[in-house]
Formats: sequence, structure tokens, C-alpha cells
Amino acid sequence: MANFAKPSVPQFSVDVYQNEYLPVGGRDVDAVVTVTATGGGTSGAGGVTAGGPAGVVIMVDCSGSMDYPPAKMEGARAATAAAVDTLRDGTSFAVVAGNHVATPVYPAHGRLAVAGARTRAEAKESLARLTPDGGTAIGTWLRLADALLGGEDLAIRHAVLLTDGRNEHESPEALRAALDACAGRFTCDARGVGTDWEVKEVTGIASALLGSADIVADPAGLAADFTAMMENVMGKGVADVTLRLWTPVGAELVFVKQVAPSVVDLTGRRADTGPRAGEYPTGSWGDESRDYHVRVRVPANAVGQEMLAARVSLIVPDPAGGDARPVSQGLIRAVWTHDVAMTTTINPQVAHYTGQAELADAIQEGLDARKSGDRDGATAKLGRAVQLAAASGNADTAKLLSKVVDVVDAAAGTVRLKAKVAEADEMTLETRSTKTVRVKR
Repeated sequence: MANFAKPSVPQFSVDVYQNEYLPVGGRDVDAVVTVTATGGGTSGAGGVTAGGPAGVVIMVDCSGSMDYPPAKMEGARAATAAAVDTLRDGTSFAVVAGNHVATPVYPAHGRLAVAGARTRAEAKESLARLTPDGGTAIGTWLRLADALLGGEDLAIRHAVLLTDGRNEHESPEALRAALDACAGRFTCDARGVGTDWEVKEVTGIASALLGSADIVADPAGLAADFTAMMENVMGKGVADVTLRLWTPVGAELVFVKQVAPSVVDLTGRRADTGPRAGEYPTGSWGDESRDYHVRVRVPANAVGQEMLAARVSLIVPDPAGGDARPVSQGLIRAVWTHDVAMTTTINPQVAHYTGQAELADAIQEGLDARKSGDRDGATAKLGRAVQLAAASGNADTAKLLSKVVDVVDAAAGTVRLKAKVAEADEMTLETRSTKTVRVKR
């Protein structure tokens, strides 16, 4: 049994990488903003904490399909037991059975338990009540998780969702409404077990709730995956961190995207916070680093002029309960020049992550074309993906691509579609298509 010390509040830094030089008439400024949190891992006794305990809700699919084969339900019980064992003492938690309704399994009274030797043992005994029956309505599971986590004073609010099938017993609009209601209230890691679930549903849940998504094709791998997920959650020291961007009069933000460790478009999640300022959610943080690609469109200026295109600040909740505050900032600049060499130089970080975003898009478009029978379109898109993966050193994605296409020339992007592809291999490529590699500094 893991028994982690409480995580410390991390210290944040912000670094900006860009080529600030624009040609005459140039307006678009690109920058990669690297946010690094240090000292946010677990600390010894007496370490500063993030103002309160963590809360975790584990949602386990108990629809009828989890009995086909029975190994799925057995794997889900073992994984949930492993996750419970990984909880730090003092963590609030609950286990929910999900089918066409959501049912608290432990504790049964519909509140959170506090992790300790007794409650862990009770929770693992209760897992016998995870039995497959009924349909799938994931929105109801999420709403119960929200009610459980929202009923406590928690610093970290996290959920884990496991499903093996499609969300067939509620409308897409009902699931979307549940995600909208839960966004910003807790983060959620989503996992699909087997190969009968819908990739875009599971990845959409994780993206909306700022968590990770993955496939566990073999139920025997669930326990290790759940343990790793829970260890990651137990290392978080602060939640509800936001990226605040201020732009001057006449400038506008074109997009804000997380680009490492995975691609997540945050542009539509802006919350206006003042004159020409808005905040973008980044979720919970431990000891880690993430990269964000920001594009700002500024008014064209004369040669020799320079301006502040944007100010980037990291906003962190006050551990003592006061107002959230900026803890670090970086500046994005624009300078106009006639020097062609200066204006045509692409910053390495910007170039790398532009390629990684294109790689994710090429995989999605290629797989969609393959499913629709457009072999030429699929070959072209997946060939481009192979080329981008090779150029950027994304070996993991290159390996996944090689299970879907035969690579003739990686550098040129020349491939042939495989005649037969295992469903698990195709789903793994699609699920992990947004995972990126860090730029080499």
C-alpha cells in the first residue's frame, strides 16, 4: 500500500520562446510559453499543503457489456482495489457504479469517505457489488461525481472514469450538458477498456475535464494503469491554476493551446477577467512542466517600432483562502524590421509544436478517411503523419503509425495502408494521437 506524504505547493516559473521580429505589414506573433512547477512533489511531515485535502471519485462502468468477457469486470475490480490502495491517508474518496444510472458503492450513503486502513479495507470489500447489468449513461456518472466532490471543502478534486462501451442510453446533448456543468469543478482521467467504446467520446470527456485519456485493450493491464493514475493525482499540490493573458488595445488572441504533454485547444475556454484580459484553465499541478502555444494578432506598425503583444501571467489560488494571485509572468513582444533574415527565422519551439499539432490533425484526418473508405486520402494524411513523427523524433507515435501503415520512406512520408489492422492498434493510435514530445532545448 502506498502512503504518500502530502504534496507541497509548487513554485511556478514562466518562460517565453519566440521570434519577435515581424516584416513590414506583419501582424501575427507566435510564442511558446513554458510553465514549470517545481517542489510540488510529495514532501515530508510538516510540508506546506495546498490549503486542504484531495478528493477522488472512481467511476466504474457496470453496464451489461462488462460481462463479455468476464475478465473486464474482474479487471475493473482489481484496478479499483489498486487505486484505493494508492490513496494517501486523509484523501476523501468514493467508488461509483455506472450503468444507465449512477450508484454510490462505497460509501453507500452518498458522501465521501476518508482514506485510512479501515476505509480502504471496507471499500475493497464493497467491490463485490460491482456487477454488470443495464445500459450506459455517462452523464449521470459525471453528475454524481460532481455532487460528491462538490459537497466537501477540497483543494484537489479529481475523478477517474472507466468504460467499455458507447454512451447509448442518453443523448449526446445530455452528455455535453453534463460536461459543461462539470467543467472547472473537477478534473477527470478517462479510460476505455477493450475495443467496443467510442474513442471520440472518451477523449472528449478527458479534454473537457482537463484530464488524460487512454486505451487499456487488455483488462489485465487495468490495475497498473489505475495505480499510475492515482500516483499522479496524489502528487498534485494545487488546483484551479489559470493562464491569464492581457493584450493591448488593437491586439487580439487568435488561439491558446496546450501543446505538451498533449495537444488541448483552450481557446474557447476563456473567462474574461478584466479590460483586455482573460484566463484559460490549466487544471491541477504537481512537479511538472507544460508548454502552451499562443498566437496574438497585433496592429501593423512601422519599421523600427516595437510593442508588447501580450503579457502572460500564471494565476494560482491562495493556500490561505484569499484571492487567487499571479505568481509568475512572461512577455510576448513584437518588433518590426526590414531585415529578412530576422523575420524569416522560425523559433525552434514554435516550429516544433506547430508540427506536433499538425501531426495530431493528420492522424485524426487519416483515420477518419480510412474509416470512410477514402484510401487515397488516408494514405496521404497518414503518410504526412509518419513524416512529421520522424522529423520531430516522436518515436512512440511513429511506432503506433507503423501498425496501421507500411512505411516505405519515413522522411518523404511514403506509406502503404495495411490490408488488415487490429482494432486495438487503430484505437490506440487515435486515442494517443494528441500526445506530443517535448522540444529539445
